[in-house]
Amino acid sequence: MPRMSSPISSIRNLGPAMEAACADAGITSAEELRALGTDAAYARLLRAGHKPHFIGYYVLEMGLQGRPWNDCKGAEKARLRARFDRLKAENIPQTNALDAALDEIGVVPVDRKVSTR
Repeated sequence: MPRMSSPISSIRNLGPAMEAACADAGITSAEELRALGTDAAYARLLRAGHKPHFIGYYVLEMGLQGRPWNDCKGAEKARLRARFDRLKAENIPQTNALDAALDEIGVVPVDRKVSTR
């Protein structure tokens, strides 16, 4: 008899938004997410076009460990930030040097549309 899969939202800290993002990236169950692990799953999210967000990354890590989302602190948080930055660098193409520099300092580029007013 085939085993039923669990929804991603059954993992601590993860709700409908993460479930939808994972579906966009082809991750359809809690079991698949656990098997991938944080880094491989987050890389898939980035390659699927989701914007990087450090809090989302460490919430995923804490959830996969069964810990509260706000349990990430100090040296552990610094290590996760380094992993997150590496994942961004490896999975998001930089469009130009200015965008790369702004990303490095944590500035989110705004839409550069010119106002017609």
